[in-house]
Amino acid sequence: MCMSDSPVSVHTPGNDAPSEAPAAPDPAAQKQMEQAYAQMKRKMAMAEIGKQIKHKIMVLSGKGGVGKSTVSTGLALALAQQGHKVGILDIDITGPNVPKMMGLDGRKLHVEGGRIHPAQGHLGVKVISMAFLLEDEDTPVVWRGPIKLGAIQQFIGDVEWGILDYLIIDFPPGTSDEPLTVAQSLPDIDGMVIVTTPQEVALLDSRKSITFASSLKVPVLGVVENMSGYTIQGKGTPGSEVEIAAPAGRTLRATCDDEGRFSLTLDIFKEGGGRSTAEEFGVPFLGALPFDPGFVRGGDDGVHRIVSEPEGASASAFSHVVASIQSQLDGASSSSLEII
Repeated sequence: MCMSDSPVSVHTPGNDAPSEAPAAPDPAAQKQMEQAYAQMKRKMAMAEIGKQIKHKIMVLSGKGGVGKSTVSTGLALALAQQGHKVGILDIDITGPNVPKMMGLDGRKLHVEGGRIHPAQGHLGVKVISMAFLLEDEDTPVVWRGPIKLGAIQQFIGDVEWGILDYLIIDFPPGTSDEPLTVAQSLPDIDGMVIVTTPQEVALLDSRKSITFASSLKVPVLGVVENMSGYTIQGKGTPGSEVEIAAPAGRTLRATCDDEGRFSLTLDIFKEGGGRSTAEEFGVPFLGALPFDPGFVRGGDDGVHRIVSEPEGASASAFSHVVASIQSQLDGASSSSLEII
């Protein structure tokens, strides 16, 4: 029998060497898992939110300075006046203006149970905006695309909106990451409202917004022509003719009614550009909103024209736009019913 010369080690149960301690979890991998879990929860929340909000409307403009936030807040307030439960989601991360227009300057958001609760403005309209998270209103938000998109998803999925009839989503100018992210994240969007002014530069950009909506397969509810004309109102002798000199050598004329009142509209920019663009692209023209200096004062004071003068010409114009939108939404609901 051949024996090996190498020593043989005999291990008894009491003499076993201590086993090696389990490796500590990789912090980077753990963080990835936590982020993936949070993202999954957010997607589930967004799907649930889609069920709790009856109508979701995106408000876009291809160009800045056309009064898009004024239109967004006006639509929300006009709907709230009808008794609807309404929210505004201000997606303009770098230039949020909706809280100021809604009289919510300096307000902070309430967080409870890991959920963000919106602030409430005029007529009970719920508002979420990046402005609520800034330490100072002059603080710039210098974020790259992925961080902005993550914030937008949080604004949708981590907010306790509750049951809403309408959610108005206000975007920054252009057709880029923000509307694309919302369209992909929030289910069953009813459509887009495109805001323009009558001049050709704004109309060029509004056409891009219509094409952009088509590429996302989101319906265009229609075009709103903002700053359409400045209305001059006054009183004179009943039945008399009133003449007012206008730019470019034109003269505006009106006849005073039985109570001596007259009304004239001065086209400051141009006239009818929004309607012609809508007709060109085969989308509805929702209506024209007047050039109203009261919007400027109201935006600065936090009291929208609809709130300060609910029976005025501007409020009436917004009511017409809202009625045009609602007729389409009602028609879409009727057409989706299955007839047995």
